[in-house]
Amino acid sequence: MKSQEEILGGKNILIVDDDARNTFALSSYLEEIGMKIYFAENGFQAIDFLADNDNIEIILMDMMMPEMDGYEAMHKIKNNKATNQIPIIAVTAKAMKGDREKCLGAGAFEYVSKPVDTKELLEKIVQAIQMK
Repeated sequence: MKSQEEILGGKNILIVDDDARNTFALSSYLEEIGMKIYFAENGFQAIDFLADNDNIEIILMDMMMPEMDGYEAMHKIKNNKATNQIPIIAVTAKAMKGDREKCLGAGAFEYVSKPVDTKELLEKIVQAIQMK
């Protein structure tokens, strides 16, 4: 059985989050296991980035961002033939009842709440990559 590092090493991930502390924490952890990290600060930047880069294999999407939130961005990504197969993991501080279902309904493959449990996140990233 392959290790998480073997599965994820060299994979391209887009982190969409407007908080530099979150992107730093997530990217530091994911870079350690060999993932290639790309960033967008809001949904508009994520859509533009994906239009110019067809190498992204998974997206971590914050739900609460200015200009275009994660829900709208996920909807646009999932309704675009060029990007609709990219798994998206919703990452949000909103952990109220019904939030997980709302994220999944908007197109997320999976959902994690902040503060992020890195072990749980890594397991979900591996699942998403293996299902592609």
